[in-house]
Amino acid sequence: MRIAMIGGGYVGLVSGACFAEFGTDVTIVERDEKKLTALREGRIPIFEPGLDTIVSNNTQAGRLTFGHDLAEAIADADAVFIAVGTPTRRGDGHADLTYVYAATREIALAAHKDLLVVTKSTVPVGTGREVARILKETRPDLAFDVASNPEFLREGNAIGDFMRPDRVIIGINQDTHDNGARATELMRRLYRPLSLIEAPIVFTDLETAELTKYAANAFLAMKVTFINEMADLCEKVGGNIHDVARGMGLDQRIGKRFLNPGPGYGGSCFPKDTRALSAIAQDAGAPAQLVDTTVRINERRKEEMAERIITRSGGSVQGKTIAVLGLTFKPDTDDMREAASLPILQTLHEQGATLRVFDPEGMSAARPLLPEGLQYCHNALDAAQGADTLVVLTEWNMFRALDPERLKEMMRGRVIVDLRNIWSPHIMREAGFDYSSVGRP
Repeated sequence: MRIAMIGGGYVGLVSGACFAEFGTDVTIVERDEKKLTALREGRIPIFEPGLDTIVSNNTQAGRLTFGHDLAEAIADADAVFIAVGTPTRRGDGHADLTYVYAATREIALAAHKDLLVVTKSTVPVGTGREVARILKETRPDLAFDVASNPEFLREGNAIGDFMRPDRVIIGINQDTHDNGARATELMRRLYRPLSLIEAPIVFTDLETAELTKYAANAFLAMKVTFINEMADLCEKVGGNIHDVARGMGLDQRIGKRFLNPGPGYGGSCFPKDTRALSAIAQDAGAPAQLVDTTVRINERRKEEMAERIITRSGGSVQGKTIAVLGLTFKPDTDDMREAASLPILQTLHEQGATLRVFDPEGMSAARPLLPEGLQYCHNALDAAQGADTLVVLTEWNMFRALDPERLKEMMRGRVIVDLRNIWSPHIMREAGFDYSSVGRP
């Protein structure tokens, strides 16, 4: 089987490489010349554990190729996946589908045989129908099948999520001469390796598949927001949020994942998808008030975390040096999209702080997004040099192993604001730090 993947970004590259690992011939179409050159030279433009090995192995085996010519890529393809960006549209929160529809038209114009077109990008309800309409209108001489196959990849664990998924959701357009039978069969063939390990593969209609992705991400975002609110309550009443989260998570109806308090969710999915679902629901006349509130609380939380750092630093950071450990929205990625560090460091900078920052993977991506004048350091201890306050914003494992005594030697002050709860309050206070975390006494 042969497929084309339109878009060599995070979703397209990971998905294409993993399909190639299944034994499928994959061509990834990427129009960004710098990114395309890097991929052809074996340089991976994103940080994702294990991805470089899979890309290298399948490129050498001839199953994975990269190009810029869409017509050439789809010439012998059985299916073409659209994995382009769907950023938030300015002004109304909707997903911007410009790239999706442009790719659809280009596929239609370049095709010379019947094709299955699959949306891999996260798209709102109704997108698949519009894709089908565009294809039919542009090329009435061909019979296109359309499917929705949303991704559920966690950055930092994307390979495992693809190879051993909780589930695969496939929405099929059944308004065809064979009621979607050909499309269903092609998708079954493509995912056969997962059938062999009995991964749940759910076939449904286009609208349900599209909504499932948004509903899942919005629910997880609400779970994160809920535990953050419970952490705030713990601080007021003397509870321990870790024990609360463990007690909740042991309930199989709730589960333990996404119950870690912090400075608010970020990344490429939760912020964008919650806004989009809110807009979709509003337009449909069924407002998603829980989602609306989640969005508001999460944005406010990042402001509150900046205020917390200022308060713990004595009420002002003017003229003070703040060490910041971690910039990316989560560990094991270089992704800075919607990272809590962005508004927090902007506020601290505006309040007159000198910022010394370190992130093991995210500093290159962070530079154009953060204020000028920040000091980018070689390691965590370098960042702590002369700091009055040290702040943890991303829970990279390397930070957990830092020796408190070495930190004391490097820092000028003794204030630590641990917004990811990576250290023991008892140990850090015994070492002489004025230590605070989230939701713990």
